[in-house]
Amino acid sequence: MASTTIVLDPARLASDDGPLRLVLRARLRPIAGLDRFQPAGFPEIGHVIYDAPRQDASSEKVCIVDSAASMANHLEWVCMRGRWDLDLVEELNDLPYLRCVTDRGWPNHTSVGNGKIDPNKLDVVLTSLTEGHRIASTYFLGGSRIENDALANGLFEDELAGECGILPLGKKRAHPSPEAWWKVFSTLFKYDPNSLVHGVLFPQWQVKVPRMLTAHLEAFGAGRVDSSGVKFDRLGKTTSGQPIFAKDEETAREIRATFILDLALLRSFGRGKKGENGQKGLHDKQKEFLVAFALWKIGRLLRGPFKYRTGCDLECETVVEGVGGRENLKDELAGIELATFAKDADFPRQPITDIYWPADELYRAGKDDADSAGEGEDESEDTRAED
Repeated sequence: MASTTIVLDPARLASDDGPLRLVLRARLRPIAGLDRFQPAGFPEIGHVIYDAPRQDASSEKVCIVDSAASMANHLEWVCMRGRWDLDLVEELNDLPYLRCVTDRGWPNHTSVGNGKIDPNKLDVVLTSLTEGHRIASTYFLGGSRIENDALANGLFEDELAGECGILPLGKKRAHPSPEAWWKVFSTLFKYDPNSLVHGVLFPQWQVKVPRMLTAHLEAFGAGRVDSSGVKFDRLGKTTSGQPIFAKDEETAREIRATFILDLALLRSFGRGKKGENGQKGLHDKQKEFLVAFALWKIGRLLRGPFKYRTGCDLECETVVEGVGGRENLKDELAGIELATFAKDADFPRQPITDIYWPADELYRAGKDDADSAGEGEDESEDTRAED
């Protein structure tokens, strides 16, 4: 392990007598000496700015640059080799995760049928690190797992429910027994440890795991910068004419990313040391990996300029522990070596779980009328379970 300080020592942080939480605060700034940036916002709503009370009875304008859901998205995208590349970076080669795969060449394709599956005739559609609901997404639960180049019997949802010890109690009721929660945590770790870091929700099973890592991006002393633009239709081929639109940016005295690692929640995922009798849920080495994974994500997000959106390209100046704690932690974050912790985490020999969907079902034509208008979400948000 590159860092030997108590602050960023995953073994110390995950231990039963460790701190309840770790808070890291990173000061960011726009690149190239710019002083304007673009926060997240929605049409007709704009950016969120509120008056935050201060100890001297005054108030300060604070702008929400990115929400906890948006920051979870960013912290997962750093795991990918590129924005449109569904392969993980080399440091995560052993990390378990799921892929949704389907027949290549739709609509001119050949279904895999019930015989042997040729991996060379499949395309990866998305992964549990790019899909909003992670392992709880229908893209995984509603498909069938591929095992030894053949489809497993039944849906992956039924397999997962069995491994998690979910008790079916009627048509719309199911939940794990108290003792089965250890199976829930160990099963999620087996298939998708990332879901334990950022939280996951299975409403059909009454299973909700809150975020272990929560992040916020805010601007303090914020001021709104209103400007405008115009679109020209020189050929007159559209109905929009020549509209003038408003553009909303911000300035601030400080842009701060706050990362809160809930270590008390982490300890609830299991107890006991690896290999000892009576160990339940995750063992100590698996919990240490989750801490190291969370720190690695933060370090990778902050190690260079990161474009949160087109008009919000920020770089990190410094990282501080809590309020007035140890400073200059940026290099220590960048020095977290995941391989050190992954080797004892008991990952499966085949870390990638492929879930198959027939192309005819996955690519069914959707509605193309007024009923489907306005159904999209802002690119910076997701629909993941909130704490």
